[in-house]
Amino acid sequence: MAPASGGPLAVASRLSPAWLADQRWFRAKRRPIAAVVGVDAFPLAEEAVWLLVLGVRFADGGEERYLLPAVTGADGLREPEDGEGAWRALAAGIVSASTIRGVAGGALRCERGAGLSAILGNEVADVVSLPERRMGVEQSNTSVVLGERLMLKLYRHAESGINPEVELSAFLTEVGFRQTPALAGWIHWDPLDGAPCAAAMLQERLPATGDGWAWALGCLASPAGTEAAIVGVARIGEITAHLHAALASRPEATGFEVRSAAEPDLAAWRASAERQLRLAFAALDVPQRSQLESIAHRLRRRLDAIGRAGGVRVSRLHGDYHLGQLLRVGGDFSVVDFEGEPARPLAERREPASPLRDLAGMLRSLDYAARTAARDRGSSDGEAEAWLGRVRAAFLGAYGPLYAQERALLAAFEVEKACYEAHYEANNRPDWTWLPLEALARFAA
Repeated sequence: MAPASGGPLAVASRLSPAWLADQRWFRAKRRPIAAVVGVDAFPLAEEAVWLLVLGVRFADGGEERYLLPAVTGADGLREPEDGEGAWRALAAGIVSASTIRGVAGGALRCERGAGLSAILGNEVADVVSLPERRMGVEQSNTSVVLGERLMLKLYRHAESGINPEVELSAFLTEVGFRQTPALAGWIHWDPLDGAPCAAAMLQERLPATGDGWAWALGCLASPAGTEAAIVGVARIGEITAHLHAALASRPEATGFEVRSAAEPDLAAWRASAERQLRLAFAALDVPQRSQLESIAHRLRRRLDAIGRAGGVRVSRLHGDYHLGQLLRVGGDFSVVDFEGEPARPLAERREPASPLRDLAGMLRSLDYAARTAARDRGSSDGEAEAWLGRVRAAFLGAYGPLYAQERALLAAFEVEKACYEAHYEANNRPDWTWLPLEALARFAA
């Protein structure tokens, strides 16, 4: 990464912008980097193991900050390997509710969560000796397994404000929602020049055999599995209803109000949908953009339902709900990852909204699974349509009845989600843009 001469801040300031831009967790890949500076450094397992805070300044203005666990030595600076103690040190800080001071004056403030005792019982002190294993999956954060019962997530992008995943996980643990990992604690970074940022979260590790996406594709790999998938999706509908009920169970709690949608809500939702449509236009290539332009007026008519949705419930929700956010645990499912859609600002991800957004996200995910499986199996689109009709009915039927007004709003949110997908796929997986574009064509029809 960088030569090791000098202190940790000096080493961080010599990091290669090219290396940084190549990291999966670095989100501003299209912006030219003007400079990388060391903002702060926190000693972890030993003198040579640090949690660095990088300031990334861009040539077009602005700065983002990232967290980088690092080991400094004669060979330069590198990320820690399993067993070097960096991850155990963060977990131990949470268990002891300690404060770790940085060389530049900031602090890592560690706090215990309500689920810690239930997870570890009398073995809390043993955290310092737990084996650590970094998960190999590509993601925007870093997840590490500690022993058999703990999972540590390090947030790479430092965003000022309350992290919705920490906030919602703490709330769900306190109200007793059992279909999500219990929260053991968290860490906030307190900089000298701004508001606190979430740095890490420690939660229960569940004995999962995979996620909902892999489960669905496994079921759909053969005709015999499609029936089992319908039963499983009905269970997902039940869990979703329980999740939304739990999130609405304490309306007096700060940040968890429950109310009816008013005109400002509807205006904001319509503006959000129009923005996703504009972003899709901007991201697509010319032929695809022409295809979308030809149906845009019909899509906007579907979005008109948003303006007629006054009175629907507004509360907290998952915010980025799809099959990949479910873990398959012992034949059942557990809901994870409450950060919300990463492309949206942090404050927007914390805003209460209609829980129907979560339903739209899951329905779009089921559509992705069905179309992907059909293409892999070489089966007809008609088979996917037939299965989707049944699975939609199973999911929504298990969730509970929706009024006509709610069904129309749900359809509008599905259009918005497909626009978001078209923008995302064009920027990240261009070979997948066919899937949301075909969905938008069906919505327009």
